[in-house]
Amino acid sequence: MTYGYIRVSSRDQNLDRQRLAMESFGVEDGRVYADKQSGKDFDRPAYRRLLRKLKPGDTLVIKSIDRLGRNYEEILEQWRILTKERRVAVVVLDMPLLDTRRDRDLTGTLIADIVLQLLSYVAQTEREFIRQRQAEGIAAAKARGVRFGRRPLEPPEGLEEMGDAWAAGAISARAAAKRLGVSRQTFIRWMERRRPAPKVEVL
Repeated sequence: MTYGYIRVSSRDQNLDRQRLAMESFGVEDGRVYADKQSGKDFDRPAYRRLLRKLKPGDTLVIKSIDRLGRNYEEILEQWRILTKERRVAVVVLDMPLLDTRRDRDLTGTLIADIVLQLLSYVAQTEREFIRQRQAEGIAAAKARGVRFGRRPLEPPEGLEEMGDAWAAGAISARAAAKRLGVSRQTFIRWMERRRPAPKVEVL
């Protein structure tokens, strides 16, 4: 039997392009398993059902190798499970060299494994380079004085009045914050910048 597996990383992404590829290959729609979840792990319901369904001699079709995972180790592990443990053929439509229906002898299998490891390594290395460039860019921006995160909340009108009342012990920080429409932590932070905190606070 021939099955297909398709996946996108979030629920708002579209599976149509992958479904069309499965249809063009000849995979029946009822044998296409789809997940709309991240590839960060393999706790995916459709993929788990597919693994239980696969039998030795079956063929699994995927659009691209990254449908099996999003890092080097996961892709290789799933390839091993599929081809060695489940003993199914795998067809990667975007990479004709990764078609284990052909040359099922030792040489053909070895070539497919080498190509897969090379592709997975390149993909993983590129992701690491991207993260490194992002980290370097953030560090350079911070050195130039660029600030990240949410902009500080602007102090509202009445802060001085509430601050004076709080400093005099006439009102609690929680009550003052509620009147100003902010959290207690935000009010305390403003007061710490303004003057030393009072020793006694009305609860």
